[in-house]
Amino acid sequence: MDARDGGGILVTGWFSFLHGEATAGDVLALARVEEVLRDADLAYDVVWSPGFRADGIHFADVDPAAYSRLVFVCGPVHGPQVEELHRVFAHCVRIAVGVSVVDPGSPAVTGFHRVLARDAAGAAPGLDLAARAPALPGVPVVGVVLTHGQHEYAGRRRHEEAAAVLTRWLGGLDCARLELETRLDAHDWRLCGTPAQFEAVLSRLDLVVTDRLHGLVLALRAGVPVLAVDPVEGGAKVTAQAVACGWPAVVGAGRLDAALREGVLEHWWRWCLTDGRAEAARTGARFRADDAVTDAAGALVAALGPAGRPA
Repeated sequence: MDARDGGGILVTGWFSFLHGEATAGDVLALARVEEVLRDADLAYDVVWSPGFRADGIHFADVDPAAYSRLVFVCGPVHGPQVEELHRVFAHCVRIAVGVSVVDPGSPAVTGFHRVLARDAAGAAPGLDLAARAPALPGVPVVGVVLTHGQHEYAGRRRHEEAAAVLTRWLGGLDCARLELETRLDAHDWRLCGTPAQFEAVLSRLDLVVTDRLHGLVLALRAGVPVLAVDPVEGGAKVTAQAVACGWPAVVGAGRLDAALREGVLEHWWRWCLTDGRAEAARTGARFRADDAVTDAAGALVAALGPAGRPA
């Protein structure tokens, strides 16, 4: 809503500063403020950090004289960046809303004409603005399981190229990405310590994107659809396992760039999030059913033969 008419409102926050940051909570608090301003039919502009929204309005684009009021949204009110707002927009009525007041005597705080705090010493806390932000659209939650190892494939390795293409592509999709590691560790809290913990994470996902054999198998075991990439030129164990599982959504590393250009990745993405859900559920159920699927373990006892001598 363009407010650059000399009497408009400029909305700022830590998401506006070049060296600030845009958190999910801050941006949702902003959405709540925008909702209130729109409902009141008040024109406003939002300033964004160029590091977060290159296409937005930045402080370098702003003519302070075009505004009569400044609103600072969310976060702690402190520091030189907030103090600079008071100097640059000294002619504006300046209001902080939904903020934390750490030092009520600091120039960052006293520079505001009104401070509508969410928490401050001696005052009852108020509900954070993000809590009542407008409802958000649902987006798929995607586990990303990649490997940069497997050096046994030597010159056939395309792991780095595959990971670069996949992560760049995923970064442009509207989804919640969750980087996962199949390696277990009993001492590192960031990693799962047991297969059950890892499966618990997988079972809550909408989709897994992986270039690992066990990324494919464990996701299907959990009934979750998988978009798999075989990172070995000519195909290797990921492709072989996709065939063994009867799973179609696999792309070879040698075809990855073409698959991106030709929409093959998008095709499998859409399939995994639609028909692939039921197919993955059926595959997982088949894996868990008694004697429904054969594997090498079934021949193990016969291969062992009499004690001390393989059959």
